[in-house]
This record gives sequence, C-alpha cells and structure tokens, in this order.
Amino acid sequence: MLSDAAHRTRAQDDLATRFMATRTLSVSLTAPLSDADATVQSMPDASPAKWHLAHTTWFFESFVLRDHVPTYRLHDERWAHLFNSYYEAEGPRHPRPQRGLLTRPTLNEILGWRAEVDYAVTAALPTLGEAGRALVELGIQHEQQHQELLLTDILHLFSANPLAPALWEAQVHPPAPPPGPIDWIEGRHGIVEIGAGSDGFAFDCEGPRHPVMVARHALADRLATNGEWRQFIADGGYARPELWLSDGWAWVQAEGVEAPLYWRRERDDWAAFGLDGLRAVEDAAPVTHVSFYEADAFARWSGARLPTEPEWESAAQAFDPLSGNQLDRPGPAQPAPAPDGPGLHQMFGDVWEWTASAYLAFPGFRPAAGAVGEYNGKFMSGQFVLKGGSCVTPRGHVRASYRNFFYPHQRWQFTGVRLAQDR
Repeated sequence: MLSDAAHRTRAQDDLATRFMATRTLSVSLTAPLSDADATVQSMPDASPAKWHLAHTTWFFESFVLRDHVPTYRLHDERWAHLFNSYYEAEGPRHPRPQRGLLTRPTLNEILGWRAEVDYAVTAALPTLGEAGRALVELGIQHEQQHQELLLTDILHLFSANPLAPALWEAQVHPPAPPPGPIDWIEGRHGIVEIGAGSDGFAFDCEGPRHPVMVARHALADRLATNGEWRQFIADGGYARPELWLSDGWAWVQAEGVEAPLYWRRERDDWAAFGLDGLRAVEDAAPVTHVSFYEADAFARWSGARLPTEPEWESAAQAFDPLSGNQLDRPGPAQPAPAPDGPGLHQMFGDVWEWTASAYLAFPGFRPAAGAVGEYNGKFMSGQFVLKGGSCVTPRGHVRASYRNFFYPHQRWQFTGVRLAQDR
C-alpha cells in the first residue's frame, strides 16, 4: 500500500507528464507553419497560431509561476499586454481584432519562451502547493481547448487563400456507403441528474450536479450527414423563411449563406475545404461547420428538433468519453461516417453537437475565485451549448458534463447536428 508521500509523488509525476505532453502537442500541431502562417489573422473571432502558443504560455507564467513561485521573474513584462485574452483583473490588453498585427515577437521567440516556461513549471511542480497544482491542471485543460481553437483558426485562415493550401497531406480512402435511415433511440426521461460530480477535473460552469425533469423523447442514432444536407439544400432549405428563426433568416439574407462553411461549388458539385485541403464532399460523413441557425432550420425541415442539454447529457453518461473520433496526434482530422450497428453512435468526437439549450448557469453555480473566475461565467449571455467534442478535440479533454458554447451565427468550429423528437 502506497504511503501518502508516495501518492503525492505519483500524482506529481502524472501531472508533469501530462503537462509536457500537452505542451509538446501544441508545438507539434504548428510544425508545418511558416512564421507568416503563424502570424496573420483571418477574422476577429480567430487568433493567429503564434498568439495561441503565446497565450497558453502567458497563462502558466502568470497564474502558476508568477503567483506561486516567489523566485520566478517574468520573461518580458510587456508581453502580458500582448497575450492576455479577456482577463480584466490582469489589466489592459492588445485588442483582439488586431492580434494579426503582432509581427514581433517572432514565432521562434515565442517557442523559446515556451521552452523556458516549460522548464520552470516542471522544476516547480515538486514544491507547488495544492492551489498551484490545481492551476497547472487548469492550464493543461485550457491549453487543450486552445489546441482545438488553433486548428480551427488555421483552417479558417487557409480557406481564405485561393491556393487552398493543406496543413497536412490528405489520407485517401474510398467513400463509405450512405447510412440507412435514422433510427430513433428512446432517451431517459423523468428526473435525471446532469452536471459534473466531485470526481476528476471539471470546469466551474459544469456544476453543480443537479436534478432536472426530462420529458419523453428520442435521439437520432447518428449525426446528420453531408448527403442529408445536400437534400436540404436541393429542397430550398436556405431559401424558405418558414424554416428559420427570425434572427437566423436575417443572418442568411445578410451573409448570403447557401451551404455549410467551407463548401464550394466545383464542376457543378460540392467540394469542402479541410485541414487536408479541398476535396469532394463525402455524403456519408457528418455535416460540419454549420451554425445554430442552420442546425435549427435543418431540424425543422427534417420534422424534428435539436436535443436539449439534459437530453443529450443523460444519454452520453452511458458512453466512454475517450471513445470516438478525436485528436490524438498531428495529422489529417475530419469527421468520419457512423459505424454500423444498433444504438447511439458518435456521442463523442467527430463534431460538436448543437443543443437547443442556452448557455446559462446551473442552480447554485459559483465562479472560481480570482482572475480565473472570468473563465466561463461572464460569457453566460446569448450563446448556446454544444456537447460531445469533435475530431480536433484532444482525446481525454471532454466528458458528458462538458459545456462548449458559441453564439448562434458562429460556424468556423467543427459543429454539427444530432436530431431529436418528442414522444
């Protein structure tokens, strides 16, 4: 039987291993990029790759090293202004829409800073108290979120280039046959519990765990596919106001939306741009890069609706969150067709699933203390919850209680649709 000291040592070793694995993966994901690739910014919602590498480093330097290692000295005090994201308690910061103007520091300087901070955090881990180790854990989870954002932002940037450059070489495979009709799987109903419990890491917005009443319903056994989305387009889905929420219809008209983001007309057919470049739309694969407005309109067209957060989460609790098509290493990543067989599929990985639930606080929610308390709670306005992770979510990052959230018009993330219906 291990002593308390041995347990602490093992926990420290595990934290150090996961810290370095996370930090190494971020750098590996950006290895194909030039300094120019890593510097520019394609839209205000996205950030340069170099900024993601720097911001995650700023997080560890500020909240772990500065606050919990008295002998540590900041690499460059000016950089906090450049790489703070939205933490008001940390002072003024460079405007988000202007991150692409930061030609200095260079990518190599950022990588050197990362190496210094990695060494300092690893050296400090054996002497950090409980609060410091908790912040290292939070920093790991935070960086995993930015790994997904990093890839989706690179995808958006490369999509703006007429040369349609690929981040990674495509993996050629024969297209899968279209799936059969949706099977409807009866969901749990009555009083169910959702939200994070006391075991393992969870962000503050995932709790507290609490009971909710869920009416009888059914969930689609798989995600909506590109082939089904083709049918939606062919049936005038983007031109029928009766299918759309008022704000969604105004968005479609103003933006001229006629297909998912990254779909392009090529020789009278649809192609899609991905991290592996431009390729034919695979009908059997899950549709992705659609907004909440599009997801809701598609659900109406299908004679169904979007699931609520409790409906989705109560079903996902029976599945292993380590399963599914998620990010394990650098290389081509895209949603994959559903496997055959009965029951629910694709609950984790492939695409984030829009729910009909607003991103709001659970009963009894309290944000974390200090500047990190700004992490989630202050964004609980005007956004919708997504569940399940995607093909660019680092494996091990999500769980049934995990709450992603975006505004209803946003679609540059790997976002898709699972249908639900009342019973």
